[in-house]
Amino acid sequence: MKREDGMRECARVCMQNKRSCTQVDCRQWIKYEDEQNCTLISIYENGRMTLRQVAERLAISFARVKQIETQALEKLRRRCLNKGIIF
Repeated sequence: MKREDGMRECARVCMQNKRSCTQVDCRQWIKYEDEQNCTLISIYENGRMTLRQVAERLAISFARVKQIETQALEKLRRRCLNKGIIF
């Protein structure tokens, strides 16, 4: 269940207990013990992150994160153009 700040109850419990999440089947789970294995906690603690920080947390290269970003922005651009939205 999400609250108004976007945090799920499981992430809130992990933060309060200062324990890493063990729910590896959760969509928010990442293998990054420094931030309790949770993307929501990572975002909550860091706010905006650089592509290098994202690459570190996902254990992939900076170049791959950049490729994913470029593809996502192009996809978003095409969808906006199809709907007549200036991007």
